[in-house]
Amino acid sequence: MKNYLNFETDIKNLETELEKLKDPYNQEGLSEVDTEKISKIQLEIDEKLKQVYSNLDPMQKTLVARHEERPKSKFFIENLFEDFIPLSGDRFYGEDQSVLTGFAKFNQTSVLVIGQEKGEDLESRIQRNFGMMRPEGYRKTIRLMRLADKFNIPIISFIDTPGAYPGVGAEERGQAEAIAKSIECCMELKVPTISVIIGEGGSGGAIALASSNKVLMLKNAIYSVISPEGCATILWRDPKKTLEAAKAMKLSSEDLFELNIIDEIILEPSGGAHRDRELTLNNIKISIEKNLKELSLMSRDEIVNHRKNKFLSIGRTKGFKGETEIRENLVMKEDFFQKNIFYIKKYKFYISLILLFFLLIMGYFYL
Repeated sequence: MKNYLNFETDIKNLETELEKLKDPYNQEGLSEVDTEKISKIQLEIDEKLKQVYSNLDPMQKTLVARHEERPKSKFFIENLFEDFIPLSGDRFYGEDQSVLTGFAKFNQTSVLVIGQEKGEDLESRIQRNFGMMRPEGYRKTIRLMRLADKFNIPIISFIDTPGAYPGVGAEERGQAEAIAKSIECCMELKVPTISVIIGEGGSGGAIALASSNKVLMLKNAIYSVISPEGCATILWRDPKKTLEAAKAMKLSSEDLFELNIIDEIILEPSGGAHRDRELTLNNIKISIEKNLKELSLMSRDEIVNHRKNKFLSIGRTKGFKGETEIRENLVMKEDFFQKNIFYIKKYKFYISLILLFFLLIMGYFYL
């Protein structure tokens, strides 16, 4: 049985009618299948899907991103990669099943794969903690990212989480520190890193793994610092004002691409990724291939500078000032005077001896 969202009522009615027409054993007994009418209704469904999904507001996109039938990280890992070898544990506390990690082959190239996994049914969702990672999950990914960096292996991450787990146990084990360390690790890596936001990209739980050279995003995915419900509750003290909150946060792929927070929007089929998983899979594969090829041409130092400059540039082109001058390289530059002051302070003892020796020679000749 299909699950429909609250704005898909017309589509639901059409598809119910279509299913009845396709079934020759209807209430009146055995009947002839009306292929002409079936084709007509199928065209109506396709047109309705295009019409509805081309005019989604940010809150409706949030509902699509959370759709329970939407393909999860496990699906993409199983179908995009070969020879996947899962690796577990953070070597400190234990295993976090809300994140899948391991080495695999992508087009015969070794890669590290990281995927936040929500689960497909109630049992697996409880097992996966609904995709909310604990500190041991972030420490596991840090351990493996450093290993990948050591052996010069690219990293591909799939982001799909409502946020990091806010439980007492997670806080006691250092949730905030684990997220901060994960961001720090991502920024220091000297290998190509690509993050694909496939559903919800919620809060620090997402940015901890999405601090990458390339951040890609499915068209109907979302990426924000907090959920629309949480934002509405905090700002307006009214959880019903989710639409206003979603609009204000600019969490859709189009808004984020315009703000240069993400690098590419990956198209989805009409009706969302769950309606045609194979097409979505192929679109993601093409995008990863293209970006991995681009990054593979860079040296290790260039990769680090590319990533740092990307994040330092965010917010500098849009804002209160109309025009902001941005340097090609945002790494701090020292002028000649500052550089020499540093060396003078460092070698002041030897400089003092040289000056003293010079004064003694001058005094010997001129006195």
